[in-house]
Amino acid sequence: MPPTVIDLRRADDARDVVHRAVQMLAEGRCVGFPTETDYVVAANVRDVAAVERLTTLAEPRPDEPLLSLALKGADEALDWAPRLPPAGRRLTRRCWPGPVAALVPDDAPDGLRHRLPGPARERIVAAGKLRIRVPGHPLLVQSLRMHAGPFALAEPLVDGQPAVTVADLLARAGDSLALVIDDGRARYAQPATTIAVEPTGVRVVHPGIVSADTLQRLSSLMVLFVCTGNTCRSPMAETLFRHLAAERLGCAPDEIEQRGVVVTSAGLAAWSGAKASAGAVEAMAEIGGDLTAHESQPVTETLVRQADVIWTMTASHWAALLAQFPEAGGRVAMLAPDRQDVSDPIGGPVATYRACAGQIRGHLLARLATLATELPGLDPGGATRG
Repeated sequence: MPPTVIDLRRADDARDVVHRAVQMLAEGRCVGFPTETDYVVAANVRDVAAVERLTTLAEPRPDEPLLSLALKGADEALDWAPRLPPAGRRLTRRCWPGPVAALVPDDAPDGLRHRLPGPARERIVAAGKLRIRVPGHPLLVQSLRMHAGPFALAEPLVDGQPAVTVADLLARAGDSLALVIDDGRARYAQPATTIAVEPTGVRVVHPGIVSADTLQRLSSLMVLFVCTGNTCRSPMAETLFRHLAAERLGCAPDEIEQRGVVVTSAGLAAWSGAKASAGAVEAMAEIGGDLTAHESQPVTETLVRQADVIWTMTASHWAALLAQFPEAGGRVAMLAPDRQDVSDPIGGPVATYRACAGQIRGHLLARLATLATELPGLDPGGATRG
């Protein structure tokens, strides 16, 4: 019996389509879904018979799981891969939902994979790795949220290429499907990029829509310094951190991004484009830093969401930031480990800026060791990497 095909673009209410898809999955049926890159086939990962049907549609790859695991979001990934290395946590938090699949280590006895039926475990694990996706298509996201657990996914190929239309999917998998959701040609119509998350970072295993350069940046450690106007203290902190990080990473200050560190600064009351104060420019020039091209920027939701570490100059900055972005609580702290404010040098002589820079540098030296788990080369007690 041919599958039912629902044209999402003509549906009166997408919620009805979601309910129908989830019901089919709960009954042990296979459902074809659109993603932003291709069309996939989903089954309830806890239903052994449905997972077995799904395996006939998957494309085997050496040393990789036969099926992918589709999750609701990046946070859920830690339930399945509790030992996900820092670079993997950073990248998945920034990429998901999105067109990236991750091969993650399956080396934790407390991971949820152990709660699945044996046949399902065998299909979603290979060579000690799980393949996880958090697709960004709204219908699939909503279906995952309504379902009691994750989906197992097969990603059929047609002549070696992803199925980017419903016609492609039906040609390859029609006999195995109970329901197909048609949302036209996939938005990107290219493969999702597959990465391997390793202790030392991430690498591209199968190229796709997201480039290796973009993934490198997204997996980097991002440090954000926050003050009021982003013309004195936070730009000096950014410059000083860049120099200290470069010393430990064995590179020039302008090369730390290539070593996996991104640093920036912003102000809670800043407007875009203001220059650094003259005193800050002079104080940084004395240590080989250059703030002449600095342009202030306000703190934004995007900056806060992407930053791994956010250091504020004062207690009032810390409180204001958390009041505006409470979800960032675990990533925000005052720069001074003893929670002392960094005094504002604005309007003072150059000597005041030098003193402020010295205060900031001392706090940074104390703070760098706390980043060792994120990027061991930043540990001031560790060996310098060339």
